[in-house]
Amino acid sequence: MGKNVALVLGSGGARGLAHIGAIEALEERGYTITSIAGCSMGSIIAGMYAAGQMKEAKEWFLSVDKQLILRMMDINLLSGNSLVKGQRIIEELQKVVPDRPLEELQIPCSIVASDMMNTEEVVFRTGSLFEAIRASISIPLFFQPVQMGNRLLIDGGILNPLPLHVVERTEGDILVAADISGKDSMPLENTYEPIDVEGKLAEINAKGIPVPKTWESQLRQLGKRVDTILENRARDLGRKVSFTSMLDRMSDMQIQQNTLLSLRLTPPDVHAVMRQYAYNTFDFDKAEEIIAEGKRIMNEALDRYEGQERVHHS
Repeated sequence: MGKNVALVLGSGGARGLAHIGAIEALEERGYTITSIAGCSMGSIIAGMYAAGQMKEAKEWFLSVDKQLILRMMDINLLSGNSLVKGQRIIEELQKVVPDRPLEELQIPCSIVASDMMNTEEVVFRTGSLFEAIRASISIPLFFQPVQMGNRLLIDGGILNPLPLHVVERTEGDILVAADISGKDSMPLENTYEPIDVEGKLAEINAKGIPVPKTWESQLRQLGKRVDTILENRARDLGRKVSFTSMLDRMSDMQIQQNTLLSLRLTPPDVHAVMRQYAYNTFDFDKAEEIIAEGKRIMNEALDRYEGQERVHHS
């Protein structure tokens, strides 16, 4: 079995912390990562790993709490096109991993952004590591876009959330995808609970309050009617979708479908996948849990791959 790995890290906000666990699983099982690519949160982990400072990066992410997240939010009141500038988070990351040219990292590293002016994928393989990361993580409306010449760059995950085709390959390596935007159903809260008329009547009777039999019958009938109304409302999915959740879902659907397209066009040898709604975009205070989940899904994917290889060579 090939032990050299071309690793691709997908986009997904805080779910991208799973990439740390995925890398640990690969290394613990004797695989050597010889090239790496990523976009959005995947670009941060890819860059830090290629710089040889994954240990320091993991320690930093494990120290992140909600207070630090708030301190990194450099609110942008002037541009009108984003909530935060995005520079403060880059400055914090550079305290962990100093900036350097991509071409001088320990292994080839490709970072993907999206050019919103020309609807083009932009792949960074040279130049400043953190300029590339800053462009790749620019979530539309949240982080300020990055202008480079006649390009206006936003989150790489908009066009290609799992950039399998851009990672540099070497002869005999295997292509490994750490996919954190796996197809998932939209989570909806179940707010319907049947009215317990019998229970309420029993409580009243236990307190010694007499309830006429005709009232009991009417209360039961009323309870059934109200139950029917509430159950029908609960089944009306349109009532559960707000303006904001509709916008979020449209973005999620786009990311899921683009991920599936990337997997079909460039099928990986190993596909580790996390459901898109496993964690929220800003769950950075759950780093330890997400890293552990990343290790688990990569180990499962490697078990499948190694099992198939044994069958193939037997």
